[in-house]
Amino acid sequence: MSSSDIFLGETIGTAVLILLGGGVCAAVTLKGSKARNAGWLAITFGWGFAVMTAVYMTASLSGAHLNPAVTVGIAIKDGEWGNVPVYIAGQMLGAMIGAALVWVAYYGQFQAHLADPEASGRKPIEGPGPVLGIFSTGPEIRNTWQNLATEIIGTVVLVLAVLTQGLNDSGKGLGVIGALITSFVVVSIGLSLGGPTGYAINPARDLGPRIVHALLPLPHKGTSDWGYSWIPVVGPLIGGAIAAGIYNIAFA
Repeated sequence: MSSSDIFLGETIGTAVLILLGGGVCAAVTLKGSKARNAGWLAITFGWGFAVMTAVYMTASLSGAHLNPAVTVGIAIKDGEWGNVPVYIAGQMLGAMIGAALVWVAYYGQFQAHLADPEASGRKPIEGPGPVLGIFSTGPEIRNTWQNLATEIIGTVVLVLAVLTQGLNDSGKGLGVIGALITSFVVVSIGLSLGGPTGYAINPARDLGPRIVHALLPLPHKGTSDWGYSWIPVVGPLIGGAIAAGIYNIAFA
């Protein structure tokens, strides 16, 4: 794979991932959406199908890592780090593009929701913003070590699943069956481990949209919760490294 293919594939794939994953969060959250209050099952399956769509769409270009934790895990497993910056740059750009597209697709719903201070059940300009959960994750109970541990554990499951489900012929990403299985693994993580923190399990998925939330001209949007933002970045990276270590010890 060339660097340009990797960058393009990761940008497109991560943009699609965030468009569909953030889109289901918007659909369930925002006033004026036909899917409002559809619940956690809709969110978890929406994210799982988002992973499946994005992986199948871009696997031939970049291997469809779509996640810096996966990229780091594969790099540790293979001992090859040369393209890691290219992968992560594409993932971050794609995540920001995807988040911006969610805003475009739900523009009217964002306006209606934020115009009603009671729509989110909180005062709109104090603390984390009332629509921040559409863009990035946050804990239900703020406990630094628990929140970090939850993100590490969830990401270990994800990256170990990626590494054990079988890589494609290039050795750089998921094979066809592995992509399908891993999509359901994402659903399982969401259902079983997503309750405490909203299961970022992907630094780009959280940080890129959080930056977009901070930049967008959303009325009464509140803060972007930067004090928490390091946990869904550091936790998944640690989890990806641990998963690679487990793979090299137990499966290699």
